[in-house]
Amino acid sequence: MSRGKGNNSGSMNTIWLVLGLAALGTGMGAAIASRLVTYRPSSADIAANETTLNPATPASNDSRAFCQYNALESVTASLYQVRAINAIANDPLPALSSLSSTINADLVASFNPAPFPQISDRARNAKIPIIMYHDITATKDVSWDVTPEELEKHFQALQEGGYTPITMDRMVNHLRTGAQLPEKPVLLTFDDNYVGQYKYAFPLLKKYNYPAVWSVHTRFVGTGGQKPKATWNQLREMQKSGLITVASHTVNHLNMTNLSDAEIEREVTESKKVLEKELGISIDYFTYPEGDFTERAKEKIKDAGYKAALSMSLDPRQERSANESEDLLTIMRFGQSRFDEAIAQASGGTSASQVALLPTVSNGVVNFTTPVEKRTVTIDGLPLTLVSGGRVATTHADTRAQVAEIMTMTPNAIAAVDGTFFSLEHLDSNKMIGPVLSQFSSKAGVFINGNKGENPLLNGRPLVLISPTAIKFIPYNAAKHNSLEAVRAELPDVTDAFVGAGWLVRDGKPQPAESFGKLYGFDASRDRAFWGIDRSGRPTIGVTMEMIDSVGLGKILAKAGLRDVVMLDSGASTALAYRGKSVMAYEPRPVPHIVALLPPDPAPVETSEKPNCPVSLNP
Repeated sequence: MSRGKGNNSGSMNTIWLVLGLAALGTGMGAAIASRLVTYRPSSADIAANETTLNPATPASNDSRAFCQYNALESVTASLYQVRAINAIANDPLPALSSLSSTINADLVASFNPAPFPQISDRARNAKIPIIMYHDITATKDVSWDVTPEELEKHFQALQEGGYTPITMDRMVNHLRTGAQLPEKPVLLTFDDNYVGQYKYAFPLLKKYNYPAVWSVHTRFVGTGGQKPKATWNQLREMQKSGLITVASHTVNHLNMTNLSDAEIEREVTESKKVLEKELGISIDYFTYPEGDFTERAKEKIKDAGYKAALSMSLDPRQERSANESEDLLTIMRFGQSRFDEAIAQASGGTSASQVALLPTVSNGVVNFTTPVEKRTVTIDGLPLTLVSGGRVATTHADTRAQVAEIMTMTPNAIAAVDGTFFSLEHLDSNKMIGPVLSQFSSKAGVFINGNKGENPLLNGRPLVLISPTAIKFIPYNAAKHNSLEAVRAELPDVTDAFVGAGWLVRDGKPQPAESFGKLYGFDASRDRAFWGIDRSGRPTIGVTMEMIDSVGLGKILAKAGLRDVVMLDSGASTALAYRGKSVMAYEPRPVPHIVALLPPDPAPVETSEKPNCPVSLNP
């Protein structure tokens, strides 16, 4: 398969553009940060807050404390943004490095598209299942109809499973170039323009913010009968929502294998012209009626200016992901009856082929701005549950409890995994092995140094440091890291700290057996909990769903796209909860410490139990 030679000058121009934008951002960031940090509250602001917190106000002491907490949260959220701006202004290289991990594959790919209509070799590693729906109706007329309730269950499965419905444009760009995709991409398509699709599917797509393809045969727009079709006004409404990509489905919905060349040309070109005239947009995609095509039909579609065409097969053995299709003019789909089987195939696949433009910086390069998503993957036979995104914090409870219970003590926690080692001396003890500092605790902000006699045994293990803008994993030194001041010297705005069991992955490389030293049971097969950051800088927590040794787990997590991973506790304590529910097949041992993922920044805590006390930032 032929490839273009690329464009070296284009690569350099892009790098200089990124650096220029960074320089501009440095000046703007410094100016914004300076403006924010020089703010002082006015006397009116102070008076307003004093009134709110006045003991004479008919409120309990608890509600006053909550009010103070929320006021501080409002200020803290702003300070987080200032710190992030200052971090970029003072040292743009880590931010550029993180940015480069996103643009590298797309940049390289854009210079080397496959000749049309071929699919790029770089796109063959990913799997994009395309789901094909027909009518959505409250009462099924045929077996392939889908009820609104069934469709919403499909959408809920996509949401809960961490899948990302993508647009037709993004899929075709990926197939042409190998450009990056989200972890578990899916394409949703609806054929034949039924009113039921407008009535039931379109509202659900808006509810879940999912894009989809609408295949329209122009002769039947607005017609009635047992299966009425959506009108032009309804099509315009859907298209203008930004969620719907309209594709031509011919004029008369005739099987193309039965048509002459002249008839094929009319079906292909006239439908495109009518759709473009009625909707005022370019129609770039085509869908074969009944999925059948001929080589002459493909040529006519190509000549008409379509960028891709969707097919199908009545034989389930012929159904496959988009990336396994023959070319862009014969992209295969799955019937909705095979939804579960189809989406299980979804996977990305471009990250491993990235070419670095800037050096990878491990410590502190994080992204706290992405949504939290859960996914289950199986790599080399090992099933894993991973949750990525948001920002990270720890909670040190006063006693042992299930992870889901401790999550209730952690404002807005979406997911959490059991934390590091704790003492087994007493069944209800919250005593940890090694130092601990937690944002959420009855001793929040207090550095607890641990047992001085035990601490030297932890030397060399990963000391985890978390702040509002950074994460660091550094070798623990009991003689050095023995106070809050000492850990602040490593990370000035540190909010959480603890010592992990060992590195599973470090700078993208799985760690060998000797790195675990004398850690008991590292080479045994056990359930294991872990956390770290992936190659895009997202915080990630996870558990194994079957037993494995530490070295083998590190190799698998590196393949899963994680850059730095620290092992937490193992064995019976291994636990992960997502949205308040455990994902484990057993009831784990209660623990006193968790690593939690919270909503992405900025995310002030606002709950019905904690009344807000807004703090004005207007001078």
